[in-house]
Amino acid sequence: MWVFEEILPSGEKLTDVINSTNENVKYLPGIKLGHNVVAIPDLENAVKDANMLVFVTPHQFVEGICKRLVGKVKEGVEAISLIKGMEVKMEGPCMISSLISEQLGINCCVLMGANIANEIAVEKFSEATVGYRENREIAEKWVTLFSTPYFMVSPVQDVEGVELCGTLKNVVAIAAGFVDGLEMGNNTKAAIMRIGLREMKAFSKLLFPSVKDTTFFESCGVADLITTCLGGRNRKVAEAFAKNGGKRSFDELEAEMLQGQKLQGVSTARELYEVLSHRGWLELFPLFATVHEICTGHLPPSAIVEYSEHKPNFSLAQGSAQYY
Repeated sequence: MWVFEEILPSGEKLTDVINSTNENVKYLPGIKLGHNVVAIPDLENAVKDANMLVFVTPHQFVEGICKRLVGKVKEGVEAISLIKGMEVKMEGPCMISSLISEQLGINCCVLMGANIANEIAVEKFSEATVGYRENREIAEKWVTLFSTPYFMVSPVQDVEGVELCGTLKNVVAIAAGFVDGLEMGNNTKAAIMRIGLREMKAFSKLLFPSVKDTTFFESCGVADLITTCLGGRNRKVAEAFAKNGGKRSFDELEAEMLQGQKLQGVSTARELYEVLSHRGWLELFPLFATVHEICTGHLPPSAIVEYSEHKPNFSLAQGSAQYY
C-alpha cells in the first residue's frame, strides 16, 4: 500500500507506525489492518510487479500520481478506482477512471457504493457496486477480491453511471448538511435528497447517454446518496458551515474537523458548476448550481431551499425534460 509519508506529532513516520502496529493511527485509529498490508512511502516500489492496482486517493491528486506512474506499471495491469470526483479540462469533464486509463494505457473499472469507511472497518454489513466496460471476467475478479460476508459486491456494465453516482452524491450531501445546520427538519432533507437524485440522473444522462436508469437503484446510486446525506464528512462539514452562517470557510472547517482528510463535495461542486456554466445548463440544475454559490459565499446557506422558485428551463437541453 503506497502511503503518502507524514511525520506524526510523536516524530515517527506514518509508514513506520503502520508497519509496526498494523494500524493507520492517523486516518483509521483503533482498526487493525491485515498483516499482509505493508505501507510503502515510495510510489514506484509500491506498484512494481503488481498485476492489479486499486486507486484510493483524493481526486485532486490523481493526475500527478499517474504522471509519476507512466512507464512504471506492468504491461496488462488491471486497475480499479474508488475515487470520487472529476477533472474538468478544456475539452470537457474527464472521469477519474478515464484519466487513469488514458494516462497509463490500462483498463480501469470503478467501485462505488454506500461505503462509509469506519463502518466497514468494524465489519458492519454493506454493499458496493463494481462498474465495468466490456470485460465481465475482470469485473468478476474484482468482485471476488472485494467480497466478504459483510461486504456484498455486485457488477454493473456502466462505468460512467457508477462513477458519476459516486461523484455527484457528495454535492447533494453538502446540500443535506446545509439543511441539517439550519435545522430545517427531515421533510426538507428528504426533498433535497430526491431533487439531488433527480439532478444526478439528468446530468449523468446528458453527459453520457449510455448511462443506465437501473444504475441509480444500485448501491452506488440511491443507497450511497442516502448514507452520505445521513453521515459522511461532506454532510458534517457543510452542517458546521451553515451553523456558522457561512462566515467560516470550508478550508478552515476542513482543517479543523477532518484531521488531514479531504472534502470532495466542495471541489466537485466547483467542477460541476464549470461544466454546467460552459454548456449553458445552469438553469437545468438549480440544486447543483446553488450548492456551489453557497460554498463560495455568493448566496447564504438558507438559499438551499429558495432555489426551487426558479423553475428549470427545459428548452436549454434537448430531451432533458424526460429525466425530470
